Amino acid sequence: MSDRQQTWTADSNKAAPITELWTVVKVSDGDTITVGQTTGEKLKVRLACIDAPETSKGNQTGQQWGEESKSNLRSLIKEANNEVMVSIVDTDRYGRKVAEVFTSVNGGEKSLNEEQLTSGNAYLYHQYLKNCPNAEVFQRAEQIAQGKRIGVWSGNYERPWDYRKRIKRN
Repeated sequence: MSDRQQTWTADSNKAAPITELWTVVKVSDGDTITVGQTTGEKLKVRLACIDAPETSKGNQTGQQWGEESKSNLRSLIKEANNEVMVSIVDTDRYGRKVAEVFTSVNGGEKSLNEEQLTSGNAYLYHQYLKNCPNAEVFQRAEQIAQGKRIGVWSGNYERPWDYRKRIKRN
């Protein structure tokens, strides 16, 4: 294993996926980033098991909380000097790597997926929960935000998957 790789175990009953250290080169929205390595390799990464409100794209307006979610993710990454650990769990239909993404700040590890949920900046993506190594942790994280009625839980907002369906129909 190279010095740019680490292992991480989501559950002691599961095999430890390889987690690589990457530099974030772009935050697209509250659940999608682009990462790169010094070799020039780049990956578009979708944070597993969460779905953040959509941001504006082209002439399409975004959702309420979309920009806040993106900003929160950007801040979490910035506090780790733009370095993240990526644990890939799947590839989606758009070719993005679906992953759990972590930062290390002051010796402590943070799950960005969990942080986005706990802060009310994303919804748990129940449709893909069976593919989540940390499903229980993420469910508790969303419950915390719901209980505090913060972010996407502070009102009755359209869910990102419903928003995308509506936009696609129009």
